Amino acid sequence: QLVESGGGLVQAGGSLRLSCAASGRTFSRYAMGWFRQAPGKEREFVAGIRWSGGSTYYGDSVKGRFTISGDNAKNTLYLQMNSLKPEDTAVYYCAAGTRWRPGISTDVTAYDYWGQGTQVTVSS
Repeated sequence: QLVESGGGLVQAGGSLRLSCAASGRTFSRYAMGWFRQAPGKEREFVAGIRWSGGSTYYGDSVKGRFTISGDNAKNTLYLQMNSLKPEDTAVYYCAAGTRWRPGISTDVTAYDYWGQGTQVTVSS
């Protein structure tokens, strides 16, 4: 089970940190990622991390503003979001991929477990 937290309402230019705690049955994770979905739009890749090794990859729209990280001991994934913009408004989901793939996939079908989502709203 993946449970996100940390969403909320913030003004443009502000920051938020999202957390995603993994609990329940232990499963192997090759990669974890953050996606977001705004009303009327498709789910969009935000950032991903290889759980072993820590390499990261970001979507173009968040590069330089967002940072993904993971804490193995706490079984928790984070997304630090700085310099937020109104267009960052969406429901943010964390996801875990249990099948080995080269690199970090931006495709939703590469991820097997999903959280319930947390709302992030950025006001102008």
